[in-house]
Amino acid sequence: MIKIGILGVGTVGTSVAKILEDNADIIEARAGKKIVVKSGVVKNLSKDRGVSIIITDNPLDVVDDPEIDIVVELMGGVDEPYELVKKALQNGKAVVTANKALLAYHRYELQTIAGDIPLMYEASTAGGIPIIGALRTGLSANHIDSIQGIMNGTCNYMLTKMINEGAKYDEILKESQELGYAEADPTFDVGGFDASHKLLILASIAYGIDAKPEDILIDGIENINQTDVEFAKEFGYEIKHLGIAKKVGDAVELRVHATMIPVESMIAKVDGVMNAVTVIGDRVGETMYYGAGAGGDATASAVIADIVDIVRGNQGPMLGYKKGLESGLTLLDKSEITTQYYLRLQVDDKSGVLATISSKLGEFDISIEAMLQKPTKEKNISQLLFTTHICKENKMQEAIKALEELESVYGDIAMIRIEK
Repeated sequence: MIKIGILGVGTVGTSVAKILEDNADIIEARAGKKIVVKSGVVKNLSKDRGVSIIITDNPLDVVDDPEIDIVVELMGGVDEPYELVKKALQNGKAVVTANKALLAYHRYELQTIAGDIPLMYEASTAGGIPIIGALRTGLSANHIDSIQGIMNGTCNYMLTKMINEGAKYDEILKESQELGYAEADPTFDVGGFDASHKLLILASIAYGIDAKPEDILIDGIENINQTDVEFAKEFGYEIKHLGIAKKVGDAVELRVHATMIPVESMIAKVDGVMNAVTVIGDRVGETMYYGAGAGGDATASAVIADIVDIVRGNQGPMLGYKKGLESGLTLLDKSEITTQYYLRLQVDDKSGVLATISSKLGEFDISIEAMLQKPTKEKNISQLLFTTHICKENKMQEAIKALEELESVYGDIAMIRIEK
C-alpha cells in the first residue's frame, strides 16, 4: 500500500482525495498497488472538506510522517512550498506538485535536491493536458524547434467573448470574476504572469534553459479593444494570448503576450477556457495537445497520473535529462526578438500625418505592411491601424516612444505582436 499526504486540501486537493477513493479499483489495477490518502494539510480546520482523511494545519505532520510515501504539494506560493518540498525530498519522500510558481523559480534547485527521488509536476502546466509527459518522453527523439500555447484559460475565455460576441474588456473581466475564471485581483492571469511560469517549465524540458519570469518578455491582454478585434478579422487574424518558445540559431526566445495569428492555424480555433499547446519537433513535425487547463478534477487527474507513474517506477529524471544537456543554447535577450507588429494610434485627421509616421518609423528601419484609417467620435481625430514587416523588439519599442512624442499623435499607442 502507498500512502499519500496532501499539502493543501483545497479544490484540487479535495478532488485528488475523492478520485483516489472513488476510482480506487481501476487506479490500483493500473498502478499495481493500492494508493490511499492518509492525511492532508489545510489553513482553516473549521471548514468541512468533504473527505474522510486526517486533517491537520501543520505541514510537518505530513512532511515528517514516516508512513507517508508521496507528498502532494498543492499549496500555491513559492517560499513556504519550496521549504516543505525540499524537506520532503530530504526525508526521502517522492513529491508531486501542481505549483507552477514554485517551479518557475526553483525547478533547477529542486532537481539537484531530488537526485534520484521522484519529483513530478504534470499538473503544473495546462491542467489535465499531458504536455509535460509529451515533452519528457513522447517527443524525446526530437530537437524541439518551437512551442506555442494557450496556457491561461481566463485570457482565452475573455478573448473568445470579445471576438465572438463583441464584448468589451471591462464587462467580460467582471463576468469572468463572477464565474470564478478570474480572481478578484486578475493581474496574475490577464497580465500574462501565470502563462509565463508554465512556459518556463516547458522551456526547461525542451531546451535546458534556466530562466526566471523576470528574464523574459511578458505582456497581458489589458489593452485590447474591439477596434483591434475588428482589424484582426478584416486581415484574417485571430487574437490569442500565447506563450511562445522558439529556437533561433544558438539561442531560444521566450515570450508571453497577446498575438495575432492566422485564422487557419490549429491553435486559433481553441476557444473558451480551454488550453492548447502545439509543439514542432525536428522529426515528428507539428503536434497539438488540447484540453482543460484548470479545474479541480482536470488538474487532479494529472496529479494522480504522476502518482501512478511513481508507483510504477516510470518517473524518470525530473526535467527529462539523465545527463546534463550540453546544447549550447542560451536565452535570447528580449530586446533581440524579431516579429511583426500591429499598432493602433490616434492621430490628427489631416494630410501629411501618415507620411510623417512612415518617415519616423523608417528612422528605426521599420516599414508598414498594411494600414487602415478609421474615424473617432472626436472631431478631426482618426484612428490609424497598421501592421509592420518583421523588425526587432528594441527597435519597435524605441519607435513607439518616438511616435508618442509627435504633435500629431495623441495618447498611448497600443501594440500587438503578430506570428504567422
